[in-house]
Amino acid sequence: MRAHLFLIVISLATAPAFAQPPAARLTVADAVAEALAKHPDVAAAERRHEAALQRPVQERSLPDPMVAAGYTSAGNPLPGAGLGKEPTAGIGVMVSQEFPYPGKRDARAAVAAREADAEFQEIEAARLSVAARVRQAYYALAYARVAAGVLERNRDLLATLLKVSEERYAVGQAAQQDVIKAQTQLSLLALQQTRIRHVALAREGELNALLRRTPGTPVGELDELVLPPFTEALESLAAAAIEHAPMLKRDRLMIDRSKLAVDLARRDYQPDFALSGGYTFMGAMPAMYEVRFGMTLPLQRKRRAAAVSEQLSLAAAAEQTYEGARLALQARLQEDFEMAATAARLATLYRDTVLPQARLAFESSMASYQTGAVDFLSVLTNFSMVLEYEMTYFEEVAQLHQAISRLEEMTGTRIAH
Repeated sequence: MRAHLFLIVISLATAPAFAQPPAARLTVADAVAEALAKHPDVAAAERRHEAALQRPVQERSLPDPMVAAGYTSAGNPLPGAGLGKEPTAGIGVMVSQEFPYPGKRDARAAVAAREADAEFQEIEAARLSVAARVRQAYYALAYARVAAGVLERNRDLLATLLKVSEERYAVGQAAQQDVIKAQTQLSLLALQQTRIRHVALAREGELNALLRRTPGTPVGELDELVLPPFTEALESLAAAAIEHAPMLKRDRLMIDRSKLAVDLARRDYQPDFALSGGYTFMGAMPAMYEVRFGMTLPLQRKRRAAAVSEQLSLAAAAEQTYEGARLALQARLQEDFEMAATAARLATLYRDTVLPQARLAFESSMASYQTGAVDFLSVLTNFSMVLEYEMTYFEEVAQLHQAISRLEEMTGTRIAH
């Protein structure tokens, strides 16, 4: 009977991680695609970009023409008084059109076009942000489910250990404290299971919210939580961030926009023009025609100089904003790179060295306990170490996936995992 229980214990200790029952699978790629298609942050950014695309057309258009109608009377103020009799009496209409100095409309349109390009980068930033949040929630849920499986499997293992200790106590080969320690450990495992269930439910709620699903919608089976390779170099990631990060692209476009705005402010020193044409009905007298050409006089040079100075300051501010964003991104990038590299090293160490050694130590102590060579505390300690190391391994794997997802958001590139 003891040998039979020993075989059960060893099989439970070396069993694979928790396998979920068959269910509709939700891969991480499908989750990201669903969120990108539904999330309001992406839709709002797209609508803002669509709105911004309409501004260059507006800025390039001429001002609306103006039509004026009126009369000139002679003898009394009534319309038509003196018409056909007095040379100053008439009823007329005039059309006028303003023409900005050549190049001003194109300059305004160029500024608006850069703003539209910057809004497009907001779409890319929103997509990367949503994708990263989905992946982080996905892998957090995957960890919670795997951890629940590990705890359940180890609870069964501990229950078997408890049975072994009870049998040994019943025949006087073990102390009562062995049974009490096993029962206490079983209660602690139950507390851990409760906590991890709450974590899993919270992560399911987060994932459903990101996918715009109703609360409580079953998430389904997830991808297996496996250790991905991580061979990226910090220098290559930093270069990719400079080239592809949407917010840095946006800031560079805003620098271009500021330079165009400086050019536009300088163009305000040039005059604008107006052309008018009119027709006056004179009754029996010959009709009168009128054509006028007008031009603004840009005499307020102090105001225009202040406008140019304002735009120059804004251009300098845009450059500093870019530099600040670049430095902040650099710091975040290095932090998450180190987190990913550390998680990859630790997870590999746990998988290849620490866990196998801990399992061997547990199996050895269990065999020795059967013969009375070691006490139950040694068995329980080795059991706890196996449980802790396995939980830590999967935690490091999940953290690696999450760190990679943040690196992808910052660099604007996909990293294999």
